[in-house]
Amino acid sequence: MTMNSITRSQIYVLDQDQALDFYVGKLGMEVNTDQDLGFMRWLTVNLPGEPTREILLEKPGPPALDPATAEQVRELLTKGALGGFLFMTTDDAQKTYEDLVAKGVEITDEPTERPYGIDFGIRDPFGNKIRIGQMFPRA
Repeated sequence: MTMNSITRSQIYVLDQDQALDFYVGKLGMEVNTDQDLGFMRWLTVNLPGEPTREILLEKPGPPALDPATAEQVRELLTKGALGGFLFMTTDDAQKTYEDLVAKGVEITDEPTERPYGIDFGIRDPFGNKIRIGQMFPRA
């Protein structure tokens, strides 16, 4: 058995419409799937040109979580203690940073040159942490 690809990742969001506004409206992602399954809304986004690498924007609740656990997850997420992590790349970290600042995105870490590239941090409206990096070529 050989696995050959990561196709979906998941983060919790408290409001899927607000998540769409952030991930699509501010970060420039595309809606991949938005489907009411009855027991939950299956909402995924992807970077343009990367439809096979989706991020599930999931509200804490059934079927994955019982009501009491979902409430605990919402509380921890709101406190910033449970957010997921996303890592993305860009061809121009400074320009991407400036574009996101102009759109009112919360910046958690200014662009900084590091051994692997130039990166910076942002946070979505729910506490999820996102790193955006301009990677140096590997030696």
